[in-house]
Amino acid sequence: MTPEGVEIRNPEKLYIAGAWVESTGTARFELVSPDTEEVVGVVADATAEDMDRAVAAAREAFDTGPWPQLSPAERGAAVLRWAEELEKRQGELCAAWTAQVGGLASFAPQMHGGAIATMKFIASLGSSFEFVVRRPSQMVDTALVVYEPVGVAACIAPWNAPFGILSSKAAYALVAGCTVVLKPSPETPLEAYIMAEAAEAAGIPAGVVNLVCGGRDASDHLVNNPGIDKVSFTGSTVAGRRIGEVCAGRVARCTLELGGKSAAIVRDDFPIEAAAQILGNTITVMSGQVCAMLSRAIVSKSRHDELAEAIAGVMKGVKIGPSTAPDTQLGPLAMKRQLERVEDYIRIGKQEGAELVTGGNRPSAMNKGYFMEPTLFANVDNTSRIAQEEIFGPVLALIPAEDEEDAIRIANESQFGLNSSVLTGDVDAAYRLGRRLRAGGFGQNGMRLEFGLPFGGFKQSGIGREGGVEGLHSFLESKTMLLDGMPAAL
Repeated sequence: MTPEGVEIRNPEKLYIAGAWVESTGTARFELVSPDTEEVVGVVADATAEDMDRAVAAAREAFDTGPWPQLSPAERGAAVLRWAEELEKRQGELCAAWTAQVGGLASFAPQMHGGAIATMKFIASLGSSFEFVVRRPSQMVDTALVVYEPVGVAACIAPWNAPFGILSSKAAYALVAGCTVVLKPSPETPLEAYIMAEAAEAAGIPAGVVNLVCGGRDASDHLVNNPGIDKVSFTGSTVAGRRIGEVCAGRVARCTLELGGKSAAIVRDDFPIEAAAQILGNTITVMSGQVCAMLSRAIVSKSRHDELAEAIAGVMKGVKIGPSTAPDTQLGPLAMKRQLERVEDYIRIGKQEGAELVTGGNRPSAMNKGYFMEPTLFANVDNTSRIAQEEIFGPVLALIPAEDEEDAIRIANESQFGLNSSVLTGDVDAAYRLGRRLRAGGFGQNGMRLEFGLPFGGFKQSGIGREGGVEGLHSFLESKTMLLDGMPAAL
C-alpha cells in the first residue's frame, strides 16, 4: 500500500544485495497522513537480522566487488545516472513527502528539485576532486596524499527532509567509493524505496546500495554492527549522543548533524516591520520542523514590545490549511507525537512566565490533522526551557537584550550551535557579529541555507560537515605514501 501518486513495486520488502527480499520478521510500519490521520501506506519493518544481512551485502560489495576499484569519474557517472533516474520520479518524491509528513505540495518541487541538483553536483566531484595529491617532501622523491573510501557507511536520515538528506549522504558515499546501507526514518521510508528502485534502474552494482527500514532497536543494532565503518546520521541530539558513544567504543567514524536552537539578532538599524516579516514567516517553514530554524529572536529592550506586536500581526495572517492546498502557508506537524511535544512546550512556556502573545492552540476550524497555530512567546528568559530546548514546531521565542554585547552573549548562551543570523542593513556589522556567533552557519537577514556549501554545527549541534567538497571528505580516509619516484599510472 502506498499513497496516491506514489508507485513503489515492493513496499513490504527490503532491498539487499541487489534483490527485493522478504524481511525475516512480520511487523510492518503504517504511514499516517498528518492531514487526515488516516493510514496512507505500509512498509516492511526490518529486524536486527535484516540489518546484519544488509551490512553483509554492503561489506561483500566493498571488500570484493568492483565498486571501490572503479575510477572516481566512473563512480561519479553512475551517481549521475542515479540522479537522472530520480529526476524522472520527482513527482512521486514530492507526493511521498506531502503524504507522510504534510510537507507543502507548493514547496515540494523546489525542495526535491534542489536535492536532485545537489546529487548532480556531488556526482561531478568524481571528476573534479583530487583523489591523489603530490606534496613537497624532504625525505623522498615523491610524497603523495591519496584519498580512499572509508568503507561501508550507514546513512541514517530523519523524517523532516528525508529525500534531500538521505540522497546527499548516499551520493557522497558512493562517489568516495563506499558502499551503503540506507536507513530512513520509519515515518518517511517511501523516498528511500524510490531511491533503491532508481539505483537498480541506474545499474548500480548489487550490494552497493541496500535499504532497510527499522525501528529504534534494529537501528541501534545496525550502528553496533562491526561491519559498519562509518555512520552518517542526521537527527536529534539524544540519538546522536548514543550513536557517538557506540562509534567511539569501536573507533568507527561518524558524522552527526544534530539539533539546534538558532538565534537571530535584530540590530537597531533594521526596520521593525521587515524584521517581523522575516521572523514571523520563517518559523512556519516546514511547520518549524527544521534543525537550522531561527527559533530565538533577540532584540533590544527598547524595541521589544513593538517587534512582538508586529510579529504577532504577521503570524495572525498566516494561512493554515491542508498540505495539498496551493495557498496553504502552514501545514500540519508531521505526526501526533510531534504535535503533543509542541503542546507540552507551550504549556511549559506559560508555566515559566513567558508572555504568550499569539497562537498556542490548534486551529478551531480544523478537527482533524496535527495542526498548530504559529506561536509567539515574548519577554522570554534565555535560561528557560523554551529558549534552551529544541521544540521543532512553529514556536518563536522573543528575547530582550540590554545592548549588542548582551545580544551576542544571549545568542551564544546555548548548548547548540547550528545556525545564526543578524538582521541588519550593514554588511560590515553582519560580518563582525557573525564571526562572534558560535554556530556552524550564518546568514545575514534570515535563515539562509546553501547545501552546495559545508553544513554542520558547533557544540551539541553535531560533529563534522555535510555539503560542498567537505561532504566528500567525511567519507574518505587520507593515506600518506612515500615513494622513490612518480608512479607511471599518475
